[in-house]
Amino acid sequence: MSRYNIAVIKGDGIGPEIVDEAIKVLDAVAVNSDFELTYDEYLMGGCAYDVTGDPLPDETIEGCKKADAVLFGAIGGEEWDSLPRDKRPESGLLRLRAALGLFANYRPVKVYDELIEASTLKPEILKGVDLLVMRELTGGIYFGQPREKGDDKAYNTMVYSKDEIVRIAKEGFEAAMKRGKKVCSVDKANVLEVSQLWRDTVEEVAKDYPEVTLSHMYVDNAAMQLVRDPKQFDVILTGNIFGDILSDEASMISGSIGLLPSASIGGKVGLYEPIHGSAPDIAGQGIANPIATISSASMMLRFALGESEAADKIDAAIEQVLKEGYRTKDISDFGAKEVCSTTEIGSIIAEIVCKNA
Repeated sequence: MSRYNIAVIKGDGIGPEIVDEAIKVLDAVAVNSDFELTYDEYLMGGCAYDVTGDPLPDETIEGCKKADAVLFGAIGGEEWDSLPRDKRPESGLLRLRAALGLFANYRPVKVYDELIEASTLKPEILKGVDLLVMRELTGGIYFGQPREKGDDKAYNTMVYSKDEIVRIAKEGFEAAMKRGKKVCSVDKANVLEVSQLWRDTVEEVAKDYPEVTLSHMYVDNAAMQLVRDPKQFDVILTGNIFGDILSDEASMISGSIGLLPSASIGGKVGLYEPIHGSAPDIAGQGIANPIATISSASMMLRFALGESEAADKIDAAIEQVLKEGYRTKDISDFGAKEVCSTTEIGSIIAEIVCKNA
């Protein structure tokens, strides 16, 4: 029997609530699988700053490096917004990504038929949408040097090396080979030198993947096309800031940001998290949607642990829950048979996983 150790970072706001439900489902699927899971919990974010004065303590970095995977909830909140930038919760996450070498961020977007009315887009535009945003995670303007803020002027620098572009492009093309064999590389090559290097390098990498159709799109057009005709996309390959913005836009195609998972990989240990934030305004009310975190746990089983059969069981249970009309508050207006709390949805998914084992 295989044994895996998971580093758990619950974080701030709704983070502890949604991670608890993901662990509940993971434990349920492990019961009838040939593996065991153990968990070690670590601090990151505002809660870490409150305890240690650092949003990412060294203990957390070392614990994550020793684990087989990292399951993460969310961080941040207004109470820490006035801190110096290097002490804010978000800086802890950026540092952890860099420490683990997590350069590739997989953000899948799938529209469930049962929730097709939840989006503001027309059903005929949405039906069948299944795309992947492949976001570069450790370069670009978020990490570029130099950077400075003064009283009257501030600047950040967008920097990408060819090697950074090559490695994320390979991830995008490899993902496309397992999907619809289409890559749309998104940049701003008409005005940015760094984007021209991005485009030239992606075209070089594409030569190694003759089965994959490559297209290019400027980021402003891509933002428009995502809401005009999202079904045209298979894999969207893009840089850090463009990927951040486009993946959040794409999330609303599904009707709720509470449904979509992500996987950050590249180093020895991957990090799996929902794409949404800590939502402190609803924390502790039992109304947060844990499905994105549960889906992230499924991606963890598939990508990090190689337990694809167990991941399939979780994915099928999520689809069954939605088909049977169980909804959290954020999607309760769309086909709800029963409006459930955070823990109730997690328990129902766990029960279905056990029944279908």
